Amino acid sequence: MIYLDSALVGEAQAAEKLGWVKGITTNPTLLAKSDLSPETTLKQLAQISPGELYYQLMASDFDGMLTEGRAAYKIIGEKTVLKVPATTIGFQAVACLSREIPCAVTAIYSGAQAAVSREAGAKYAIAYVNRATRLLGDGLALVRDMASVLRGSNTEILAASLKSPEEAAAALKAGAHHLTVPLSLLQAMTTHELSEDTVNDFAQNGCGILG
Repeated sequence: MIYLDSALVGEAQAAEKLGWVKGITTNPTLLAKSDLSPETTLKQLAQISPGELYYQLMASDFDGMLTEGRAAYKIIGEKTVLKVPATTIGFQAVACLSREIPCAVTAIYSGAQAAVSREAGAKYAIAYVNRATRLLGDGLALVRDMASVLRGSNTEILAASLKSPEEAAAALKAGAHHLTVPLSLLQAMTTHELSEDTVNDFAQNGCGILG
């Protein structure tokens, strides 16, 4: 599946109109860009999103994570996916919360963290591909490692931090099951110079039922 990575209501509406975007992922930085409160933003995004809506926990302690996760579920409802950071306490929270709310472990940078995500019951393991390339040298190698570790499990890879259509496709080829990208990249993924040239050729030299 391909998701919109945004917390702006206008962008969510534009993505929904495309007809093939399956849901919305947010994070604290994206929510801070909204002119609305986080709660109001999430309520509106939940109404717009055709599928899952991801909310990232900000709490850093176990009890706080449980409280925040359940509060997010009350706001978003059945579309909720909780993004939980890949930390010792985060994995502990996933092991508890995943029994009642779908969870995605975010900011994974190793195959070992993917393995723990699986054991904790996470529905998704999130790889920041471009960021991992900058920090580790090869974000696609990280996706391949995660895919190898998670093969045969119920935990799927969501690739984020993608900067081009080519990088998005490469992440899928490396083993990612899903992508999340900003609106500009959603739009860029639909176009190619040669496609435009081919369509122009048909328009100039062909005809159809409408004349």
